[in-house]
Amino acid sequence: METLLAAFQRTLTRSIQDAFDLSGEEAFADVAPCVQEEFGHYQCNSALRLSKLLKKNPRQVAELIIAHLDEGKKAECSKIEIAGPGFINFTLNPAYLSETLNRQLHDLHLGAVRPSKKQRIIVEFSSPNVAKELHVGHIRSTIIGDCLARLFEFLGHDVLRLNHIGDWGTQFGMLITYMKEFAPDVLQGKEETDLTSLMGWYRSAKKRFDEDPEFKKRSQLQVVQLQAGEKEAAHAWQLICEVSRRGFQEIYDLLNVKLVERGESFYNPYLKEVVEEFERKGLVEISDGAKCLFLDGFLNREGEPFPLMIQKSDGGYNYDTTDLAAIRHRIFDEKADRIIVVTDSGQSLHFQMIFAAAKKIGWLDSSRTEIDHVGFGLVLGPDGKKFKTRSGETEKLIDLLTGAVDQAKHILCERLPLATEDEIEELAQVIGIGAVKYSDLSTHRARDYTFSYERMLRFEGNTAVFLLYSFVRINGIKRKTQANMDYVLSHHKIDVQHPSEITLGLHLRRFGEILEHLSRDLLPNRLCEYLYELAEKFNAFFRDCRVEGTPEEGSRLVLCELTSRVLKQGLEILGLDTVERL
Repeated sequence: METLLAAFQRTLTRSIQDAFDLSGEEAFADVAPCVQEEFGHYQCNSALRLSKLLKKNPRQVAELIIAHLDEGKKAECSKIEIAGPGFINFTLNPAYLSETLNRQLHDLHLGAVRPSKKQRIIVEFSSPNVAKELHVGHIRSTIIGDCLARLFEFLGHDVLRLNHIGDWGTQFGMLITYMKEFAPDVLQGKEETDLTSLMGWYRSAKKRFDEDPEFKKRSQLQVVQLQAGEKEAAHAWQLICEVSRRGFQEIYDLLNVKLVERGESFYNPYLKEVVEEFERKGLVEISDGAKCLFLDGFLNREGEPFPLMIQKSDGGYNYDTTDLAAIRHRIFDEKADRIIVVTDSGQSLHFQMIFAAAKKIGWLDSSRTEIDHVGFGLVLGPDGKKFKTRSGETEKLIDLLTGAVDQAKHILCERLPLATEDEIEELAQVIGIGAVKYSDLSTHRARDYTFSYERMLRFEGNTAVFLLYSFVRINGIKRKTQANMDYVLSHHKIDVQHPSEITLGLHLRRFGEILEHLSRDLLPNRLCEYLYELAEKFNAFFRDCRVEGTPEEGSRLVLCELTSRVLKQGLEILGLDTVERL
C-alpha cells in the first residue's frame, strides 16, 4: 500500500515534469509532512529550489506546479495553499483520508510498503565472548539488532540474524590448560559445570598466564593443538562453547530474541585465503614483520598512515582478518543485498577500515551490496559513569533483567491488589522486560543513556508502560461498548470528521512512512516517538470524541481497532509483548 507521502511525491514530480519539461533529480518533488497541522498535512518545498534553476519567482513556480497537478490529487485535498515565499500546503479531504484508513485497516501490513524485490539482509548483533556471561555492555547490541531484524522481517525481507560470538583465539589455550590442571573431571564429563564457573576459571587462568611463564608456554602450545584439531583440545573447546551457549540462551529466551550462531571459529578455514588474496592483488605491506593494509584516508594522531593488520608477525591471525573473512562470506556465499553490523560506537573506526578494505579488493560493490555499521553509546549508571555494580564489577545482564521484573512486580502488587500471583508474575515479565527494551530503543542509539528502573517503569511519559497502558485502554473501550467487533468491522467504516479524529487518522496513515525512515537510517527511536505520539493523539481523540451510544459509535470503534492494530504491530517490531490488563 502506497504511503501518503509517496503518493504526493509521485504526483507532484509528474506535475513538475509537465510544467517545466524537467526530468530526473531536477524534477523530483521535495515533500514532507507539515510541522504544524493547522497549515496543512503535507508541504511541497520544491518551488524555492526550482525558482533558482528556472530564474522565476518562487510563487509563480508554485502556481504552475498546482496548475499542472493531476485533477484526482486535487480532489483528494480540501485545501491547497501557497504560503510564504512559495511553500505549497496540502490539506487532505476527510472523505479521502477516511477511504485510505479503511484500506489500511484491511491491509495485512497496515500501510507499510512491501518491497517489489525481497532482499537478503544480514543483521549481526549481540556477539558475546565464550566463557564470559552477557553483561550490561551486550544489552544495546542485542535489543537494537533484534528490533532491526524484526523490522525487515515485517517488511517482507529474507533476514539472517547472526550471532558473531568470540569463540576462537589465544584465550582458549589458556582456559583449556587451566581446566586440564584444575578441573579435569569437568573435561572428562564426570562433573557438570556452568558459565559462572567458567568465568571464574577464566579469571584465574588469565592471572596465571600473566604471572607464570611455564603456564603461558603450555597455554600457547595448547592453542597450536586446538588450531591443528587435536582431539582432546577440540573436545574441551566444544564443552566450553556448549556451556557458554546455554548461559547465553537463558538471556535470549528472557528477551525473546532469536539468533543463528556463527562465531569466529566458523571463518577460521578462510583466513589464509583472505590474506593470500590481498597479497595477490598487491595490497599487502610488511610493517614490523606483520602483514598490513594501508588504506587511503586513515591516519594516526601523528598524521602517519594507520595500518589494518591482517596477519601478525608470528603468523597468527586476528580480529581484522576474521571480520574480512566474514564480509567476504556474507557477500559471496550468503549473497547478501544488505549487511548491518550492530556494535558499540567505539568500533566505528575498525569497521570503516574493514569496509574500505573490502571495497579496495573489489569484494564490496556499493551498487550491489549496502553495508552499515550501526553504532551505539554506553549504558550509564546513576553517577553518569559506565554502568557498574556497587562492588565496581560490570553488571550482569541477567541481574539487570530480573531486577526490572522484580521492580515491575512490586508496582503491580500495589496497583492490582485483587490480581492472582500468576497474573502478577506474567504481567511483571512483560512490563519489566518491555521497559528495559523500550528505554534503550527510545534513546537515539548514538547517545549514551542512564539506566533507571524508576524512570523506565513510569506510567506517564514516553515509556513502555505508558504505551502498554494505552493499548489496554483502547481495547477496554471496545469491551465497554459490548459490541460484537466482527459485526462492527463488517458493517461500519471509518469516517473521520472531528478535528481529533482527523489528527489521529492522519498519524495512523503515517505508520508506513515511519517504517520507511527506520529502514533507511536504522534509528529505532523514530518508531518509539511515533508510537508515543500515536498514544497521545488517541488519548486526545478519546477525550474529545465520545464513542459509546453516539451515532458515530460504529465508525469510532473501527478507528479504535485500527489504532490498536498499529500500536500492537509497532510494539512487536520493537520486541515488546502486549497485555490485556494493566
